[in-house]
Amino acid sequence: MNAKKIRLGLVGKDLTKSPSDKVHNFILSELGYECEYEKISVSQEQFDLAARRLLGDFDGFNVTIPYKRDIMEYLDGVKGEANEFGAVNTVVCATREGYNTDGLGFMQMLLSAGISVAGKKTLVLGGGGSGRSSAVALKNAGAEVYLYQRNTEKLLQTAREIGVKAANGEGGENGVYGGKFEILVNCTGVGMHDTEGQSPVQASAFAGAEAVVDLIYAPAESEFLRLAKSKGVKILNGASMLFYQAYYADCLYLNRTPSKEEAENLYKKYLKTKNEVK
Repeated sequence: MNAKKIRLGLVGKDLTKSPSDKVHNFILSELGYECEYEKISVSQEQFDLAARRLLGDFDGFNVTIPYKRDIMEYLDGVKGEANEFGAVNTVVCATREGYNTDGLGFMQMLLSAGISVAGKKTLVLGGGGSGRSSAVALKNAGAEVYLYQRNTEKLLQTAREIGVKAANGEGGENGVYGGKFEILVNCTGVGMHDTEGQSPVQASAFAGAEAVVDLIYAPAESEFLRLAKSKGVKILNGASMLFYQAYYADCLYLNRTPSKEEAENLYKKYLKTKNEVK
């Protein structure tokens, strides 16, 4: 890595609406680094070539939907929470090691929003990389976690692997029955890109809920959140999680000790900068 200069990237299926380049450039600039950040949208067939290029030509890179598990076979090691989550969102190319900062970002997002999860019956929708990391982070924070996937076989396998309860029997074809859960988290990706305007559950699922979280940040209010808000439930999108997980990833790239306070202060400054641009 060149002193004060770093080359990073992001690989995923569709990154057209991702602000990751702006987020990482802001954070690294504040930390005294110049960053070249490339977004790489690829199909499943193109992923192998992209992964090899990233590992060979970049200092580090981030991984998003749907490749957080696919990238693991290209790495020499998987560290920290990535082992527990079974998914990688951050790769340090010098060591070819994978990490996962989603759990840290997710929990800091909830904490900053005043959402307490300890002892709460919580439903996580989706068993991909983001669903797995969110479910484990919630479990570790003391929540009673249920996981929901449409494919029952995959659901039971994933729930067993990460040590949470399977929500089969807790819901139906289009979601879950209302009154069952205090917190609901959408990690499916339904509601963005070509599914914008759709929700993975019906409005009845939010009856009795205290808070509803969607990891989607574009649009800022997904149909999932709109339906929850119509029921008077507190809602939160994934914009701040995107920032926080990026901060913790950048600390890995820079071999820097992270600080929750520094992350919070940087996010406040980032929001102020965005508002000034508007």
